[in-house]
Amino acid sequence: MNYPDWLKPYVLGATSGAVLAMVVGFTWGGWMTGGDARQMSETMSHGNVIAALVPVCISKANEDSNREAKLETIRNASSYQQREAVMKAGWATMPGTEIPNRDLAQACFDELEPGL
Repeated sequence: MNYPDWLKPYVLGATSGAVLAMVVGFTWGGWMTGGDARQMSETMSHGNVIAALVPVCISKANEDSNREAKLETIRNASSYQQREAVMKAGWATMPGTEIPNRDLAQACFDELEPGL
């Protein structure tokens, strides 16, 4: 099929404009793919759930009968083992679960840290 010569610049301009719009949109315009949007929403929701559970962890720590002994263990642990110590204390294990949550343990430790 033959196209008229006058049509070629319009097709080339439209194609170039579409490519330029996509490059600008994805780099500076804030556009994202569905996979990136899904990953961002999962990250944000996980962070919000952890933030909502920190008061439960703090409450469990405050109600623990062995609180002082466990806090002393956390204080004496090296900086990279303090999260593990919070997990072993049982404060990062939420009701209905059997294993502690590492992210919750870190957030709980960050809240407890000023008092340590």
